[in-house]
Amino acid sequence: MNTIVVVSQYIISTNIIEGVLKNLYKTLVFSKIEPALDYIYNSMPDLIIIAINMDDFFTINILNNLKKDPMFNQLPVLAVLPNQFDISRWDPTFAEDYIWETDLEREILARVNLCILRSNRVVEINPLTRLPGNISINRQIQYRLDKGEGFAFAYADLDYFKPFNDYYGFSRGDEVIKMTGRLILNIVKNKQPNNSFIGHIGGDDFIFIMDLNFIEETSQEIVDAFDKIIISTLYNPEDRIRDCIESIDRQNRVRTFPIMGISIGITNTETGTFSHYGEITERASEMKKYAKQFKGSCYRLDKRKKLFAQ
Repeated sequence: MNTIVVVSQYIISTNIIEGVLKNLYKTLVFSKIEPALDYIYNSMPDLIIIAINMDDFFTINILNNLKKDPMFNQLPVLAVLPNQFDISRWDPTFAEDYIWETDLEREILARVNLCILRSNRVVEINPLTRLPGNISINRQIQYRLDKGEGFAFAYADLDYFKPFNDYYGFSRGDEVIKMTGRLILNIVKNKQPNNSFIGHIGGDDFIFIMDLNFIEETSQEIVDAFDKIIISTLYNPEDRIRDCIESIDRQNRVRTFPIMGISIGITNTETGTFSHYGEITERASEMKKYAKQFKGSCYRLDKRKKLFAQ
């Protein structure tokens, strides 16, 4: 079920929106934008509906900054405008669409459906996690390289996900992917709210980009949180006690598999001279494969240095 964040201090508007959407969407209501941001940063909703006065420059500034973040620039915003508002003053920078207060009961469902449909058609967003996909990831890396910006790049991959998926079924497998995406998004954005980036390559592969001084501590937090939250939440008690499951391997044979883990390979722009996004992603992929050689969840850091100065 799609999730919608509603920001409104007007009870009548809130009641109408909730009443119309309650059986079709999961709605979370906030009276102000600040507490809503905590949820948005941690869980990536499918749509924001916000009742706003165009003189509320504080809220408008927050929304503009949110949409400037490459993580959230494709998160659709539907603005609910007061009936007395002069539409000639409308500046659509932070919102994809608007609706009048008086039209809420009649039109809100159609507008919401349209906003989400448009968003789902954007190929850069992974439909399961709502995180940016390959096109956005590659564009983001190349943009930073072209600017000569120093950054750390991490490639995260789940260990023994396929046996888990085969054993427990696709529904629980999807939960693992969604929870992992939320976990990485939450930890990275809490550690570095600005100029960080999280992407979902597909399947059980994720990336995140941060400043060099944040990357190791963040990766360790992700490792610890994955082992604590994912394993305790999504494995049956008897499997946690045994610390393994029996599932089918790639040769269609029954085997015993360890509990899932997460492996993170990290590199950064100080380890080499990179001009193309494929070069730095390949280096991080090498480090991720190296991390997978160790038992359990872990990260491994590329400690190579440039052979010569630029």
